[in-house]
Amino acid sequence: MTKKILFFEDLGKKEYKETWKYQKKLFNDIIQKKVNNIFSKKAGYFLFVEHHHVYTIGKNGKKDNHLLVTSDFLKKINATFYQTDRGGDITYHGPGQLIGYPILNMDYFFTDIHKYLRLLEEVIIHFLWKNYKMKGERKKGNTGVWFHNKNGKSRKICAIGIRMSRWVTMHGFSLNINTDLRYFDYIIPCGIYNQEVTSLKKELKKNDISFQEVKNMVKKSFQEIFEVKFISMKK
Repeated sequence: MTKKILFFEDLGKKEYKETWKYQKKLFNDIIQKKVNNIFSKKAGYFLFVEHHHVYTIGKNGKKDNHLLVTSDFLKKINATFYQTDRGGDITYHGPGQLIGYPILNMDYFFTDIHKYLRLLEEVIIHFLWKNYKMKGERKKGNTGVWFHNKNGKSRKICAIGIRMSRWVTMHGFSLNINTDLRYFDYIIPCGIYNQEVTSLKKELKKNDISFQEVKNMVKKSFQEIFEVKFISMKK
């Protein structure tokens, strides 16, 4: 079976707004090619990025979930806030968190939004088990990847929020690696009450996890689950 080809780019550390604008450019380029029936051998793009402290909320997110996120408080904690065009509620992005943005032409894969979300979850589940023998799981009625406690509470390690238009995707997943989890205390993450947010660092009880190693592992899991081949973006 011939693997689909994606452009891959690691953006390093970038402000959210700058990356969002870049995503939209790539997203719109794919849509324009589709509208004009221009064939491309590439099925899309996959971006890695690490953001500075920022809160983002989906187009249908509830303001009640902002809690302490006022303009004055944002200045105090050196964070920004954006209303975005993705699905989902409020979440936090920041240093020590790996963001994956697949910008895919789903005509090359399948046209099923629920299947796409489940495969994004599967990438993280695969990564956790293959590399750490940790059992990441789904939570009924909620998108993302969790560790389940016996007492009924769950610990969320990966959030997912996407936008899809004309079967082209943008936004993606955020995986907590060395994330400062205190920033989640100021919101109701993804609008889900009475649940915890965790990180790889916390679960493994280590001082620090190699960010680059995790990038390489997640990249391999994405390649395997989506059956793609990456080529580097030319500058």
